[in-house]
Formats: sequence, structure tokens, C-alpha cells
Amino acid sequence: MERLTQCGREFPFFEAMNKLWLLLLLPLSLLLWWGLARNNSGPSIHFAVAQPRTIESAVSTNGKVEPAEWAAARAETAGVVQKIYIQKGQSIRAGQTLVALDTTAAQSGLAGALARQREAEAENFTAGQGGKEAALASVNNSIKTAQAALEVAQRTYDSMQRLAAHQAATRLQVQDAKDALDRARLQLATLQDQRRTLVTKNDKAVAQAKLRDALSEVSLAQHRLALGEVKAPMAGAVYQFDLKIGAYLQPGDLVALVGNIDQVKVIVYVDEPDLGRVSLGMPVGITWDARPGQSWWGRVDKLPTEVIALGTRTVGEVSTVVENPHHDLLPGVTVNATIVSSVVKNALAIPKAALRTAAGADGVYVLNGRAIRWTRVQAGVSDINNVQILSGLSPGARVADRVIEPTDAELKTGMRVRPVFD
Repeated sequence: MERLTQCGREFPFFEAMNKLWLLLLLPLSLLLWWGLARNNSGPSIHFAVAQPRTIESAVSTNGKVEPAEWAAARAETAGVVQKIYIQKGQSIRAGQTLVALDTTAAQSGLAGALARQREAEAENFTAGQGGKEAALASVNNSIKTAQAALEVAQRTYDSMQRLAAHQAATRLQVQDAKDALDRARLQLATLQDQRRTLVTKNDKAVAQAKLRDALSEVSLAQHRLALGEVKAPMAGAVYQFDLKIGAYLQPGDLVALVGNIDQVKVIVYVDEPDLGRVSLGMPVGITWDARPGQSWWGRVDKLPTEVIALGTRTVGEVSTVVENPHHDLLPGVTVNATIVSSVVKNALAIPKAALRTAAGADGVYVLNGRAIRWTRVQAGVSDINNVQILSGLSPGARVADRVIEPTDAELKTGMRVRPVFD
């Protein structure tokens, strides 16, 4: 009974103590909850550290490969492809035969021209000799006979004159001898004139003209025959060729494209806003999806003089020269191109995503304790990931580059954030 009474006296004391502790713990719990809630308020932001890097400012785009030097081999006469001596990708020398056409008609034409040449040569030879051989021989024989008769008539006349001087011949006999001498002279002169008229100067000119025409005809026929072989216009590699035996070609039809691909030209399509960043001599890196892991280097050698529409883009065609010693880059393929406009070593850099524009000025949100503040900066060159900061930041500064959660949070100066670092 005494203990129960004692316990009954003690119960109000412990109850009062418990209430007192509850009153003390409640503010402490609220204060702890408020602190924890405050610490966990604000969006989750990823921060990057401003630090020195090497930045290569580059213009990345695409382009098309062409030979540095090239020429087209074309058919110069109509015909059917009879023989093919090359294949695509083959290295050839200048003047090498690429394909041969059917030249049956040209060979027939040449044979006829050669026959007419021989005929004209014979006529020209005859005219040069004075006429046809039989007629000339007959006239020459007659002239010899007339010359012999003239000599006899001359001796007879001389003899009659001597006899008449000694009164051994009459004047009539002397006159008859003289008349016979005159007739012999006239006969010889007539035959000599006849020989001269067998071939006139005009006849010789006509024969020579016929010979010249015949020679020209032969030369033309030989040229037409030679056109049946399509030859390489230059030394290099055949980078376009798709003819088959039996194909019919018209004059001017393309047979093959030949180029020097030890060095190729890459036409790089640069978007109009980036043209101001490109200048002569800048290095150009080339990659080709068909050969992953392989790259080529060249330099800008010609700037565009106009901009053109390329699909939905407005571009300038920048010409670059690229070394291609192993002929890996093929003309006509599309490649990836990167023009390196500038290289800055030890540049204070931040991610491009961290650079923002507000009120027409560039700036970043810098972490200051658990809050962020807007800081204006001056940006320099940039590459695909980073941008150089010329002023406004110090190395080691932590800048907000992306919002993690919620993704649509709007950053403001003084905003408390939950920083996230790599």
C-alpha cells in the first residue's frame, strides 16, 4: 500500500517531465526540417570547371572529291565498241589506246584512196615525161627520120652549089635541091612541134593537182581510220569508265575520265555564316565514312566568289588540295571536311553550353557557395565543345553548363541550386 501510494505520488511528476521534453523537441524538429528542406531546395545543376585547354576553332562540313587535274576521253567518230583495253582504276600513260571501234568502213575508204593515189602518181609521171610512152616513141622515131632526111637534103644542096660553081649543074638543079632542103627542115620542125604538144603545161598542172587531191584523200582516210582508236588524253588513273563491247558511240560521247589522283581537289561546302572564318592556306582535315579511322590533310587553295543553294543550305564552294599518294580517295565520293581556322593553346576554356547571352552580352552563371550569380565574360575562339574565355573568369571557377532537374528550370542570379559535378 505504501509503494502504490508512493507510485501514485510519482506519476504526475513523470508526466510533466515528458510534456516538457515534447515541447522542447518540437521546435528543434521544425528547425531541423527547415534546414534540411532549405538545403535540398532549388534545381539540380551540373557545373564545369574553367580550366586551360587547347582549342582548335574549326568549320565542320562536307565536300566532294575531284582530281586535281583531269581530262575526258571522247569518241571522235561513230562506231561500235569492238575492243576494250582498260578497266576502271587502272593507271595509264598519255596516248594509250583505251577502246577500239569497228573500222571496216574506214579501212575500205583508205583502200580506195590509196588506189586513186597510185593512178594520180602514174598520170603525173607520164606528164613529166612528155606524154604517153607509145605516142612519144612514134614521134621520136619520125623526128630521127626527118633529121636524117634533112642531113641528106643539106648535103645534096651543098653539092649542087659546088657543081653550079664549076658550071657542072644547072640553076634548076640547084633550086630543086634547095626546095628539098626546105621541105626537110619544115618536116622536122613540124614533128618537133608535135612532140611538144603531146603534153602541155596545163596538162602537167592538172596531173599534179590530181596527185595532190589523191594524197589529201589518203591522209583524210588514214585520219578517219585512226579515230577508231580512242586514246588517253593524259597520263593518270581511269576514274570513270563503264563501256561494254558492242556499245554504239556517237561523235562526242564520253568514253572515260582520266585524272591525276596523286593529289586531289576537295570542294568543301561552307555555310554562308562561316565563310568569314575561312582564309587561304588553312589546314583541312578529311575523313571518309567508307574508310573509318583513316584521315587525309590538305590546305585551302581557293576561296569562293559566290554563294549557291545546296539543298536547304546556302554555301560557298571552298577549294582545297589534299595529298593522296596511295589513291585511297576516289573522285566523286562525298567526304567529311574540317577546316581548322585557328589553334589556341592553354586557353581558359569552358563548355560552350555554359556560355549564355543576356541583354546582348555574353556571360555565365558562377557557383558562389550554394547560389549562382551572373557574370559577364568576353568569349574568344571555340571548337565543337569548348569556348575560350578572354576575361571575366578565373581558372577554377565553376560555371553552370546544364540543368539536370527540373529540365525547364530558369536560372537567375541568387538562385540556390543543388550542384552536380563529374
